[in-house]
Formats: sequence, C-alpha cells, structure tokens
Amino acid sequence: MSTEEWKLYGFAPVPRDPEVLFKDHPTASGPNPKQDLFVADDFPLPDTPLVREVRAFAQKELDEQTFNHSNRVFVYGSALVKTHFPDWKFNETPSAVETYALSCLLHDIGTAEKFLATTYMSFEFKGAIVARDLILSLGGPEPEADSVCDAIIRHQDIFVKGGNITVVGQILQLATILDNVGLRANLIHPRLIETTTAKFPRKGWSEHFAQVIEKELTLKPWCHTSTFEIPNWKAGVQSNFATDVRGNDVMRPFD
Repeated sequence: MSTEEWKLYGFAPVPRDPEVLFKDHPTASGPNPKQDLFVADDFPLPDTPLVREVRAFAQKELDEQTFNHSNRVFVYGSALVKTHFPDWKFNETPSAVETYALSCLLHDIGTAEKFLATTYMSFEFKGAIVARDLILSLGGPEPEADSVCDAIIRHQDIFVKGGNITVVGQILQLATILDNVGLRANLIHPRLIETTTAKFPRKGWSEHFAQVIEKELTLKPWCHTSTFEIPNWKAGVQSNFATDVRGNDVMRPFD
C-alpha cells in the first residue's frame, strides 16, 4: 500500500462525523452556506470503459428508481465536494472521480431483487462484495475495487461519531443522505436539485426506498439498517428510518 494509491482511489482519511467535518467550515457552516450554481450536466459520469460496463450492469439489475437515485448521488456528491472541499483535489483526480462513480452506481446493488432476499447479509455488505467482485472481473485495479467496497459497506454508518472514513466514503454518505432525507441540501444550489431530478427523475423515490427499508427489516431484523431503529427492533414496530425517508420535505416537490 502507498500514499499514491490513497490519492488515486480516494482513500485519504477524513473525519467520519460531518459535525466535525463542517465545524467552523469557511463555506459550509453558518446559516447561509456557499451554493455554487451548478447544473446536472456539469457532472457527467466519467466516460471510461469500466464505468460504462458497471453502469450497464447497474441499469440491468436495479429498478429505475434506484438506478436514478444512484446517478443523483454522483451529481450531488461531486458538486458538494467541488464547492466545499477544493483542497481535497478530488474533482481534479480522474481515478478518484471514477472510483466515486463506481461507488455511486453500485452502492445500492444489494437491494436489487437478485440479491436482497437471496442472502442473510445486510444489503450494504452483500452489495459491497458484489461490487468488488464485479470490478475485479472487469479488470479494474484491486485498490479501486477495495475503495468502492469499503465505501459501500460504510455508506449507512450514519451514527458513527468517532474516527475517520475515506474521502470517497464520506462523499457517498453525504450525498446519499441528502437525496434520501434532504439533510444538508442547503450546501448545494437549488438549481442543481431541479436539473438533477429532471435528468434522473425520482419517480416516487421516497416511498419506494421506504418500502425497501421495511422489506429488508422484515426479512432480516438483524440487518445493518436496524441501526436506525429503536434497540431490539421487532417486526410490527414502525421504522424510524422509513418514516424519515417518507418525510423528506426538501425532495417532496420532485417526487
């Protein structure tokens, strides 16, 4: 392992807790954070053979709502880091952008019909294994496959306060929670949300994803998604996470 691979594939460590990450931040803290005027077309997926193959796989295996969500996550995360973390030099590192794109396209692959009910594993963990195996089978570099795998495993570790996470993992967390519950949507320009939801329509994503959450909880009450729930959650108890997703007021006009 080398520091150069950290830079290439988004392994650089950053604080896991966004409250720490954004504390006294020059552009992201306070009541009026910076909102650069970007539109969805400013952040196309990288046109590389690996991304094209993975995109085709994701589009085949995922339903339309989840595939569109995966694309929105790429746009929101790319814009957020360009505005608020230019010192990470993420957007100027093509291999890191490709790694993030792969992570976005595959982060919910474990919810696909082919995988969700065919494993006892939590969807993030199963999906991370599927993603790593796929990237390696397509000739992707092992460090890149590892970075994607790590980011997908951890993309719902929302309640972990201590320690660090990779750059790619942090961007993925921030962008998924933004699209799913509207958290920190004020860090990006409203026009970006408008153009992104036009290009990759939500088509009732809030209700759709809430039902996926409830399905996994019912199938696997031990799953990692249960960390959003009350201790010793049991079937029949209303899901806190599904409730939050359905209550996404920021994205409701676009659903």
